[in-house]
Amino acid sequence: MNSTSTLLSIGQFDLKLHHLLIIGILALSFSVSFLLRSSPAEFGWELHEFDPFFNYRATEYIVNNGIDSYFAWNDELSWYPHGRNISDTSQVMLHITAAITYWISGSNNLYDFTILFPVIFGSLTTIIIFALVRVIGGTTAGLLASLFFSVSIPIIVRGQLGWFKSEPLGLFFSILALYLFLSGINSNNKKITITKLIGAGILFVFGLSAWGGDQFFIIPLGVLFITLPFLRKDHKFLIWTIPLFTISTLLTSLLFERLSTTFVFGLGGLSLAVPTIFLVICILIQNKSNEKSKTRNGLLFLLAIIIIASSLLILNDDSAFISLPSYRYLNAINPFFTTTVPLIDSVSEHATTTMSQSFLFHSVLMIFAGIGIWLILKSNGKQDFIKNDMISFCLIFSLFGVYISSAFVRLEVFGSLSVILLSSIAISILIKKFFSYKHEIKTVKNNILKLSFLSGIIILLIIPLALPEISVSGIVDTPPTILNGGTKYQIGTSDWLDAMDWIKNNTSENAVVGAWWDYGYWIQTKGERASLADNSTLIDHVIKKIAKAFISSPDEGWELLREMESDYFLVFVAGERLLVDHNGQPLYLLNGGGDEMKKQWFMRIAEEPLQKYLHLDQTSGTNFFWNETLLGKMIPFSPVVYIHPQTNEQSISYQPGFVPVYTKNIKFSENQNGPLRLVYASPSFDVEKGGHVIGIFIYEINKEYVRIN
Repeated sequence: MNSTSTLLSIGQFDLKLHHLLIIGILALSFSVSFLLRSSPAEFGWELHEFDPFFNYRATEYIVNNGIDSYFAWNDELSWYPHGRNISDTSQVMLHITAAITYWISGSNNLYDFTILFPVIFGSLTTIIIFALVRVIGGTTAGLLASLFFSVSIPIIVRGQLGWFKSEPLGLFFSILALYLFLSGINSNNKKITITKLIGAGILFVFGLSAWGGDQFFIIPLGVLFITLPFLRKDHKFLIWTIPLFTISTLLTSLLFERLSTTFVFGLGGLSLAVPTIFLVICILIQNKSNEKSKTRNGLLFLLAIIIIASSLLILNDDSAFISLPSYRYLNAINPFFTTTVPLIDSVSEHATTTMSQSFLFHSVLMIFAGIGIWLILKSNGKQDFIKNDMISFCLIFSLFGVYISSAFVRLEVFGSLSVILLSSIAISILIKKFFSYKHEIKTVKNNILKLSFLSGIIILLIIPLALPEISVSGIVDTPPTILNGGTKYQIGTSDWLDAMDWIKNNTSENAVVGAWWDYGYWIQTKGERASLADNSTLIDHVIKKIAKAFISSPDEGWELLREMESDYFLVFVAGERLLVDHNGQPLYLLNGGGDEMKKQWFMRIAEEPLQKYLHLDQTSGTNFFWNETLLGKMIPFSPVVYIHPQTNEQSISYQPGFVPVYTKNIKFSENQNGPLRLVYASPSFDVEKGGHVIGIFIYEINKEYVRIN
């Protein structure tokens, strides 16, 4: 029986052996993806990171109040006392899609459903990526892409259990939209083409509404539109299909507040509209030109468009009609673009991708991706299974994806998609060439040679997955953030859950709990109380005021917290208790990633000189920090000695290369009449020897405190 043998006939469809093979490989990809993404379950069944808690609460609002109420919702728990217009500042399609699928599923636990949501949609995307790459490079390439996608570290990390954020659904919608678009412009059936292109435009906007990062799919599409008049001869077809997709996209975007005219008249919308207009006019110019001059005339027109567009961007300012995107998008377009805004730089997701990280994420696939570029360029459109326009899209998408991913670690998903696309096509071409080559040797040796070739490819692909240092399972096997506070410690504790439970049960319903913006969503969702700032970072001056309060004197900090109408204030300290004590007192190292490690950013955001508060290592606090600042007083530890990690030398004062060792020291106790009173400390504050401290400390603002002038 060969692969084309018919196993079953259903109407006009014949189920063949190779169909079962395709189904089997896709099932394997889905299963592997599902299992890897579910790894954090061993630590606990919780939402992961920070934004998912807000997204859960927004979805819960739709489930309880309906979609109409959601679009009128001003969230009073966010950015107290300002509030937040949710539909204008959120990932609307993420919340609506989750609510609708929750209703359809018949589940009775929304929290559990949202924990599993990214795993399901992320795993389903393994099937969508197969369909997309199959359109570009054939079935073999599509199957390989599905397998590579299922084990891609950047994609799994940003779509694992509890990651109820934008990326999994955004990628699902946008990759599906790309598939519909590419298959639509290659369809011979006009009705199918129209349906696919309109559907692609709608789904593309759904993806944009779910994840703003999907705007980067616009760049390769816009460049592809520019190349199509030179690559394809069916100009009568292109002149209506491409505008149909663009119009569908722009009109659908007007239905969403966050996109609307800001997207249509911004760089995003113009990056689609201008290439579409160029395509139409270029085709008209070429149709009016003779055979020898039509390419030249089209290129001259392209040059004119580039000059005009560049001039508009250079001359554009805040009053111009072009709406420029935020720093994140500008930095992705130009990775050399830098910012002097500490708030932006303080976000870990905005860290620049390093070369070592790229090799860790993609490993041997980077080599195959390079081979893919060489094979595609070498083919020069002569491969009967890859058309010219698909070659163009493949190269454009991949090169822009790698370029964009160099800006932020968060955008490595685009680099991963690029590498997956190129490497899957490369391996499929290599396999096709090798097995189609007529060997002038005996059949047995021929079979051994083919088997050796396949074995070599498989070994090259599997070894990086198996190495403990870079194994996918080792990297994604991390605890949900709320169980370790986002620290470097691979542990799971109930400290944050207990702290939020204390807030919910021991403060009044109208209480306002201040904290650094990292913890705002947890306070709103788990603590069910209003917070001063949260992870949306919408109001810069509020965050700056909190930073200012942290490094002000206790009295001045108290005044600032009172101005912000805060009733409580929370700080987070992470460290570990050493196995030795000092004069009967336990000793601690504080370097886990809590507020004790973020204090340099508080100072930068407050525009204060670091040298006043920090030693030369820009981590260890000076005596002034510990004795004269509100944050120094709120951290219930004090340095007692400095130790050199390599030599074990000790010093009572800071020396370069030495690290501070701390003892407990509560400065604002509950019984004192100071500006703040410590009313709650999480359980690990009393950890036994050798344990980790995930310390959440909640202070009540003493409204009866009389400031000493």
